Formats: sequence, C-alpha cells, structure tokens
Amino acid sequence: MPQESKITLLIADDHEVLRLGLKSLLAGTEIKVIAEVATGQAAVKYALEHEVDVVLLDVRMPEGDGLTALGRIKLDKPDLPVVMLSAFDNPTYVARAIALGASGYLLKDCTRGGLVNAIRKVAAGESVFTRNELRRTMGALVTPRLATDVEVPLTQREGEVLRQMANGLRNKQIAATLHISYETVKEHVQRIMRKIGVRDRTQAAVWAVRKDLT
Repeated sequence: MPQESKITLLIADDHEVLRLGLKSLLAGTEIKVIAEVATGQAAVKYALEHEVDVVLLDVRMPEGDGLTALGRIKLDKPDLPVVMLSAFDNPTYVARAIALGASGYLLKDCTRGGLVNAIRKVAAGESVFTRNELRRTMGALVTPRLATDVEVPLTQREGEVLRQMANGLRNKQIAATLHISYETVKEHVQRIMRKIGVRDRTQAAVWAVRKDLT
C-alpha cells in the first residue's frame, strides 16, 4: 500500500510541557511536528519563512499574542490553515479568531481524536469551528451599524480600552493594565459601544479587528 502523506505542523505555545505533550499525542499519526516555538513573534517568523501545512497557535503567548500572530500570518499567507489553541472558552477570542481567518479554535482539554481530526480537516481545506461556536459569535460577525471605514471619534483612552477589550480582557483586568479605576473603565466601555454602534463586547472586539486597531 502507498505510504500515507505527511501533514507538517508548526506548534506555537509558550509552555514546553504542553508542546511535548502535543508531540506525544500526535506520535504514530501522519501528522509530523516539524517545528515548535514559544512566542507569537517566532510563530510568525517561522510560518512566513518555511513551508508548513498547518499552524497550531496558542492564543496567549509573550512577544505578540496568538491572535496578533494569526493576523500577521494570514496577511502574507491567507491560505495557510491556522488552528487556535486555548485554555479559555472565551467568545471574544473565538470571534476574533473567525474574523482574522483562523480555521478552528480548540480548547487545551480536547481529546487526542479531536486534535488529530481537526488538523486533518484543516489541512484538507475545511473549517473546524463548531456550530455552537459559530452560533455564539454570529451576532458579533454581522456588520455593526457603523461601517469600519467610517471614522469614529474615539479619544486616546477609549482607543486603549477598546484594544484591551479586543484582547479579551474584562473590566477589572483593563483597569489594572491601564492603571485606572474599575468605574472609569465601565464608563469608557459604555461610551465606546455607543459610539461604534455595537451591542456587546464581542461585537466591539470584532469591530476593532476589522478597523485594524488591535
């Protein structure tokens, strides 16, 4: 019988134990891990400089998070399948992943079969977003009242808050990051959503991605 062709895979995750675990799970399959990196920046560099069939990309990493890396990879290699990997079942992350062109979003507690099947499918050109993920984010992906080419007069601070929202941070985390009060963040968030014409934080995150503010 002819030998099964290999699917080459780049793994990007800042935890060595997880990278080793993924390699172990994929051992004995047609999926060959040809490289592993620990930062978003390194993931972009490898993906753009080498031939690889699929990229498995952690959402939260140092030196350029996974979603930022996804956007940069898809800019130069729009047909390269990228699957996001995360410990967080966060609808904002999922919506941003879809908006930026990912082929799927896997949680780190997925089964070996689920992981292998997802990589096989995206290598064949399919998307592996579940119906539930698409349903949860469908409202966010509908174009908001304001088109992205319309200039919205956000203040500098509102722009900073919006970028943190797009990164999936909650109000308390934004307050700590920007060194402002929780109540001030709440006021900024309400004003931002009113100005850009969206109903919730996930829509705001997708709007920011399409506006290239992240």
